[in-house]
Amino acid sequence: MKKYFSQLRPFERRVVVGVLVVLFIVLNLWIVRPYFYQWSDLRGRLADSQGKLKRYQTMVTQIPTLDKQVKVYASQGGIVPPEDQAVNLMRTVQGQAANSGFGIQNFSRSPQVRTNQFFTEQAQNITVLATEEQLVDFLYKLGTGGSLIRVFDLEMQPDTPRQHLQANIKLIASFQKNPASTNAATISNAKAK
Repeated sequence: MKKYFSQLRPFERRVVVGVLVVLFIVLNLWIVRPYFYQWSDLRGRLADSQGKLKRYQTMVTQIPTLDKQVKVYASQGGIVPPEDQAVNLMRTVQGQAANSGFGIQNFSRSPQVRTNQFFTEQAQNITVLATEEQLVDFLYKLGTGGSLIRVFDLEMQPDTPRQHLQANIKLIASFQKNPASTNAATISNAKAK
C-alpha cells in the first residue's frame, strides 16, 4: 500500500485521502451512529449494577449483626413442645372465649400444620354463638395477647331469633420452634449441600 501511495502525484494523494476520509465518515454514520444511543443505556445499566453491588455489599457486612439479632429473637419467648401445641391453642381460645362471656359450640382441629425456619403453625376451627360485642371483644383480645393467634377465616351469620351471631372461625397459631432443633436442622441442611 505504501508503494502504491508513494507512486501517486500530490493531487492524486489528496484525492485518495479525501475518498478514504469520506468512506470512513459514511461507514461511521451507517454502522456506528445508529447504535450510539445505546451508550447512555449502557451507562445507566452500569450505574444500576454498581448501586446493586453496593447494596449487596452493605447487606453482606450486616450479616453478623443480623445473625446475632436472630439468635436473640429465637431465644425470647416460651417454647411449646409440638405435642402440646394443639392443647395449648385450645386452652388459650377457650380461656379467651370465657373472658369475653360466651362458650364455644364446636372445636374441630385442622390437620394442616405449616412450618418455616422459626415457627410451627397450628390451625383450629371453632364455631361460636355470641353477641356482636362479645365476638368483637374476643377477636380483639385474641389479637392483642402474646399468643400469636390470628384469624385466618371468618364466616358470620345471625342465628334464628336474630339476637346473636353464629360464627365459624379458623384460627392459626404460631408456635416458636426450639432454637436447638432449628440450629441442628440448619447445620444438617448445610452439610447436605
